[in-house]
Amino acid sequence: MSAEQYDVIVAGSGLAGSLAAAVAAKGGLKVALLDRNKEEEVGKKTNWGWVCGDAVADSHIQFIKSKLGITFDYPELDVKVDGVLVLSPDLEYKVPFEGAGYVLNRPVFEAKLTKAAIKFGATYMPQFEVEGPIIENNYFAGIFGKDKGMQHKELRAKIVIDALGVATTLRRKLPENPYVDRVVDISDVESTGRYIYDFDVDHEDPKFYDPKNALIHLNQEWSPGGYGWVFPKKGTRVNIGIGVQKQSLDIRNKALNKKDTLHTLMDQYVQNNPVIKNPRLFNENNNGKGYWSVAVRRQLDCLTFNGYLGAGDSMAMPNPISAGGIGPALISGIMAGEQAVRSFQSGDFSVQGMWQYNLDYNQEYGRKTAGLEVFRTYLQSLNNETINYGMKVFLTAKEAEDISYGRIPELSLASKAKIIIQGVSNMNAFNNLRYVIKKMKLLNELYDNYPKSVNDFAKWREMVKAEMEEAKARFPPNPL
Repeated sequence: MSAEQYDVIVAGSGLAGSLAAAVAAKGGLKVALLDRNKEEEVGKKTNWGWVCGDAVADSHIQFIKSKLGITFDYPELDVKVDGVLVLSPDLEYKVPFEGAGYVLNRPVFEAKLTKAAIKFGATYMPQFEVEGPIIENNYFAGIFGKDKGMQHKELRAKIVIDALGVATTLRRKLPENPYVDRVVDISDVESTGRYIYDFDVDHEDPKFYDPKNALIHLNQEWSPGGYGWVFPKKGTRVNIGIGVQKQSLDIRNKALNKKDTLHTLMDQYVQNNPVIKNPRLFNENNNGKGYWSVAVRRQLDCLTFNGYLGAGDSMAMPNPISAGGIGPALISGIMAGEQAVRSFQSGDFSVQGMWQYNLDYNQEYGRKTAGLEVFRTYLQSLNNETINYGMKVFLTAKEAEDISYGRIPELSLASKAKIIIQGVSNMNAFNNLRYVIKKMKLLNELYDNYPKSVNDFAKWREMVKAEMEEAKARFPPNPL
């Protein structure tokens, strides 16, 4: 059977995929952009819709503009927010997590990115189900799947960019190799669910709903191992949801003799919000309610294989603390497209030939995520009482903000000389925090020295793995 020939195949027309296709096509390459959805539902993750918190930092929107000249406005940018605020379980303390940004109208935003890819010359193929890779001589040589007529089809290319998301069939069907992990551990995945509601405002309370800020609630009883979010949208609409870690949920249910699920906890989270009165599902584009899984670890240690580049959720790129995946997807999609152009200029499509992509993504975003993974692991080992005390005593707002951006604050008992830490458990928690800060610093240094060559990768990877395993052994989930 003859196969259609392209320079680059981009599998998945979500955030990362559409941008990768746009950059590669703009660079003069013949690009096929595949999406399993209908054209009017481009980038939809699942039958439930575009399941996401939909928040993105302004800096990431500006990154797209600087690279492709695309500008954004309403309606794709649904509402602007001053920042993201994290609240303690008792709601008494809040710290900034990220700066100004937007809550997106996700279907409209996705459609605009895909139209940009088409405008730059990519061939868009909706309703194409990618089933697996074509591998020849240990290189990706294309993909196979079914087109919208359910006919078997093969497409060939020198480079395949995997933007299929967390459940990607391409990464999972990679040949056994020492570079790209084929599986993400279940302990590093959170189950998320969210509603988009229109509602009546019962009364004002910025601890539960703030039209100018995106709110994150840390609470191990409400959302064990994860967090809840209340992100404002246009008018009196809201994107509200939670993420939970299965192991933490199981521990919490057993301790409290409950049988809660993600769904029941979502409903309780909405019901317990005193600002939201008479919530009504805003189901435009059938996107009002949904569930999805999100990886909350550092991005995969290597993002490329022979003839293969991964971007966005396919490479476990969401922020390990917030599970925010839009920014990393936008950045990685653009950089994967840039690497594709460079590879055609050099004629080298090997792991080593495309290694610069690892370095570029690491420099722009990825270098901080291993440290944030350790901090996330630490948080999952604390109960609400300790989190309350820690947010009050252990960290200043500036130090907490530094950690959220991957900057490492100086933290020592000497710097807290005026603080009397009460209780053995709190002292242990503080000493553990000092350990975490040191571990974050060490991991940041390792990522600052990400190997320039594939030949040095194995040794570097083992060092990262050892540091991470030590931290996770020290901090098992303990939500209560």
